[in-house]
Amino acid sequence: MSARRREADTVRLDLNNPVFQRQLFALEKPQQWGVLATLRKLADLRWPQVYQDHGLKWELIHSRTGPDGQRLYSLRMSQGFRAVGYRDEGGWLRLLSLHPDHDSAYQG
Repeated sequence: MSARRREADTVRLDLNNPVFQRQLFALEKPQQWGVLATLRKLADLRWPQVYQDHGLKWELIHSRTGPDGQRLYSLRMSQGFRAVGYRDEGGWLRLLSLHPDHDSAYQG
């Protein structure tokens, strides 16, 4: 496998979205720890593992699209939270928002 291919398979995290940051910083400390544990886990995975991981529950959101029309996905960040984001070029997972319940992740 080429170095370029391995790099594209590696999950790279983009946590720079202001909405995501605001929501993360507003959580109580135990909730933040849960989200951070999942971020650590994601940073150690390759993309095929993300898709297959039953704990993350990676799901396409049919009712919404990203900033430039990208497909949006929901994934479990902790027991009570889901995140919305999209996979971008270079293996980036660009996280856009956090949601305290499953349904709000799917609403625009």
